[in-house]
Amino acid sequence: MAIQFNIPTNLTLLRIALIPLLAVVFYLPWQYSNVVCTLIFFMAGVTDWLDGYLARKLQLETPFGAFLDPVADKLMVAIVLVLIVQQQGSVYLAIPAAVIIGREITIASLREWMAEIGQRAKVKVSQLGKWKTTAQMLAIGFLLYREDLFGLPINMMGYVLLYVASVLTLWSMMSYLNAALVVIKEQ
Repeated sequence: MAIQFNIPTNLTLLRIALIPLLAVVFYLPWQYSNVVCTLIFFMAGVTDWLDGYLARKLQLETPFGAFLDPVADKLMVAIVLVLIVQQQGSVYLAIPAAVIIGREITIASLREWMAEIGQRAKVKVSQLGKWKTTAQMLAIGFLLYREDLFGLPINMMGYVLLYVASVLTLWSMMSYLNAALVVIKEQ
């Protein structure tokens, strides 16, 4: 079966290409690097929404696109969290970042295993997972930006949202694991 490159898949590939660009800009000794990194991260988020929307709307969903989209998301989140933890050097960031990255690896592996046994639908994305993603993306955006804005402590808000995201991460992981446990017991 040939891999189909269409607009949604190309947007996903663009999101992956934005990762090294963000990393390079992150380390530039430039006073606006945090602003540009935040914009790159925001642009990646827009492409994430847009590729899914276009794939459904234009009926361009492909197995390759379905595989690549979550890979792009997890790569972006994991790499940016590592950059932020390295930059701010705080155990208070390292712990929720480790929880989020660990959950992503666990659930990706669980979904792969469930797909192998024909039960992938049992661990599809839930509303709780969408809330987790929203909190996570806002947290990362705030932590990338770091500076106070209009008197708001953006970096502290990022910390709080990262903890909210890590709690939702654990909660959603337990939901996925419970759904898988039902299948395991049936096997």
